[in-house]
Parts: sequence; C-alpha cells; structure tokens
Amino acid sequence: MKEFKVTYFFDENYYIRRFILLDSQEAAEELIQSERDQYISFTDSRGIYHELNTRDVRVIQVSEYQRIDKSKKAKRP
Repeated sequence: MKEFKVTYFFDENYYIRRFILLDSQEAAEELIQSERDQYISFTDSRGIYHELNTRDVRVIQVSEYQRIDKSKKAKRP
C-alpha cells in the first residue's frame, strides 16, 4: 500500500488535506473521480472531522506522500 496526499483547494488561502492508503496513483485518481460532486467525510491528521461537498472545491491535487519519521530525526546528535 502507498500513502497519497489529497489536497482540496477552495480558494487561494483555504484548503483541506486528506491522506489515503491505496495501491497506486491510478487507484487514488479513480477514488477522487468517483467522489466528484458528492459529500464526503474524513478525519484529518490532526483528528479534526470534515464533511465537504466536492462540488464546492476549485482544485484537487493528488500526490504520493513519503512520510518521514520525525522521532528518529530528533534522536540524532
């Protein structure tokens, strides 16, 4: 499984980010396309619950995400 970052932009300043686990970029794109003009709900990485109508989104970006383990980085001298 790969992790993908999905960013929903409403305007130049306001966006919501969501992370999904799927097998491929194509599968991620298919999911986003299947959700077009629908209400979706999810909890973001901060634990905040969101419901949004994708009809109100101006731009959606999908990209593979490489999560960095920050706890290992902090332990280095």
